[in-house]
This record gives sequence, structure tokens and C-alpha cells, in this order.
Amino acid sequence: MGTEGTTNYTYFGRSISQLSINDESSSSAFSDCNSDRSGEFSAASSQTRRFLLACAADNSDDLIRQLVSDLGSDSVNEQKQAAMEIRLLAKNKPENRIRIAKAGAIKPLISLISSQDLQVQEYGVTAILNLSLCDENKDAIASAGAIRPLVRALTSGNSTAKENAACSLLRLSQVDSHKAAIGRAGAIPPLVKLLEAGSSRGKKDASTALYSLCSTVKENKVRAVKAGIMRVLVELMADLEGEMVDKSAYVASVVVTVAEGRAAFVAEGGIPVLVEIVEVGTQRQKEIAVVILLQVCEESAAYRKLVFDESAIPPLVALSQSGTNRAKQKAEKLIELLRQPRSGNGSARASEVTG
Repeated sequence: MGTEGTTNYTYFGRSISQLSINDESSSSAFSDCNSDRSGEFSAASSQTRRFLLACAADNSDDLIRQLVSDLGSDSVNEQKQAAMEIRLLAKNKPENRIRIAKAGAIKPLISLISSQDLQVQEYGVTAILNLSLCDENKDAIASAGAIRPLVRALTSGNSTAKENAACSLLRLSQVDSHKAAIGRAGAIPPLVKLLEAGSSRGKKDASTALYSLCSTVKENKVRAVKAGIMRVLVELMADLEGEMVDKSAYVASVVVTVAEGRAAFVAEGGIPVLVEIVEVGTQRQKEIAVVILLQVCEESAAYRKLVFDESAIPPLVALSQSGTNRAKQKAEKLIELLRQPRSGNGSARASEVTG
């Protein structure tokens, strides 16, 4: 051993001396997703991990080929070790994400996602997440059959696997053609469950994935409604001291663009929650709240009456005078709608309230 912070090793026949093993980056999470906890290793193994990462700068192709081979080992421990190293290599060196995929790692990693060993499953899910951060890998991961195993991990995995599966599906959904396939694979209900009952991190990952999946695919919006998303979203928005008000409102704003979403939102008591947000929320919360209210009210006199009866006019007038430019415009339009005569239209649209 040399000076403190350096070491001597021989790896793949190459001697490495005076190599720094300071690797603070391995303990930091992705700024993109903030869910990869691959820096959490015991002190006894950390030197080896750090050495492999540093060594990979020059020997990455040899190292990656060996690790990909180990993924197919009959030994669960070897699989676990290889998946752990690959997730680290893909996390800390973005250029390795393409090298790892080209070396044939995607299919064996997907196989590990179905492992009965929860830690192997977690490492497999997280390695796929890290590879999916590279746009060039997204189609390859989806076409290799990753979507359904990732959906299963949302229900069968440990908390980290669930969170990272949600993040992986989010990354894959950034390719528009994958959104419908992810919905058909059954991702929406477990994501709604994670949104409701997950950790703080899990709730955020689930909301972001749901927003992406529901933003442009009508079928996914309907699936979300059937999975009970509106009850969860309204409860999260009602907790004005919580950290999910904004994210939940943004998800609601895309789901209410379908009639089923509007009906469910009203049935779950969403209107009084939004009126309160318009009155006491932050500027950003007020803006998204008035956007949702306008979406709900534009085609339904019955819903307009419900909003009017919540004494929404005064806070809307205040917002039209002091909100963001977008909030002012939406508030003015909603006030105009609410002040229209309601006789003759309410009964025609009343079925939407109970439908």
C-alpha cells in the first residue's frame, strides 16, 4: 500500500500504482432521477469498487465483457456482483452506458429483474435505469423486453427496486412510441399505488412517470382513472403543507383532459381543494389550480355551478389581478364562464357529475 488514498493493484495483467481511490461521485445520486443509491456499500468492499471504476477508464471494454459474462453465471453471488459493478460503471461514466449496451448486457440484466433474490432484482433494475439515461439505449431496452419485467418489479420489488423501476419506465416513456406499450403492460395501477403509499422519493418518481405516460395517450389517462388516481391526487393536493401539491396538480391537469378524468376529479371532491389552492397556494400552485378548474368547467355548466357555489369568484378576481401572466389569463376566462347564465344548461350536463 502506498500513501493514504492510493493503492497498488494488478488487474487484467496491468499494474496500477499510486491510483487515487477518492470517489465521492459514487455516493451521489443522479440529478435526473435521484433514485440510484449504488454508492451504498460496506467499507470493506469500497476500495475494490472504487478501483474498478477508476481502472475502467483505460480497460473498460475488457472489464465490461467480463462483467457481462458474469451476468449469466450459475452463481447468484456472481450475478449480483456483476450487476452491481455494471450499475456503478453506467452511473459514474456516461460513455460506459453505450459500451455496456453494445457488449450485450441488456438482455441478461432484464433476466435479473425477474430474479427471486430481491437484491439481484434491485441491481438489475437499477442497471437498466442507468443504461436508460442514454437516449441511444431506450429503444434497445424496450425492444429487448424490459417493460413487463419492470412493471412486475413495481409490485414485487423492494422499495428501491420499485422506485428505480418507476424511473426506468419514465425514461423509456420519453420515447413517445413506448408510452402506450407501457400502459398496456399494466404499469399504471402499480404506479398509482406507489404514488399513494410509497416513500417520499417513490411518490415523486411515480408522479413524474404518471405525468409522462398520461400526457399524450388517452388510454393511459383512462387506465389511471380506473386505477383510482383521482382520489390519490386530490388527497395529496389537499395537504397544502406537503411536498406533493405541485406534482399532483400537474398530473391531474393531464388526466382531466378526458371526460372520465373530469368526472372522477369532481366526484372525489377536487373542486373545493382547487378553490382553496387558488386562495392560499403559492403562485405556481394557483396557476396550475386555475388551469385545472378551467379545463373542468369549459364544457360543463353543471361543473361551473359547483365551482361558483364554492365562492370561487373572489379568489379568482384576486388572481386575475396579482397572479402570473398565465394565471391572470386563465382566471379572467374562468370568471367569464362562471358569470354566464346557467339556466337551461345545468340539467343537460348534470349527468357528468355523477357519471
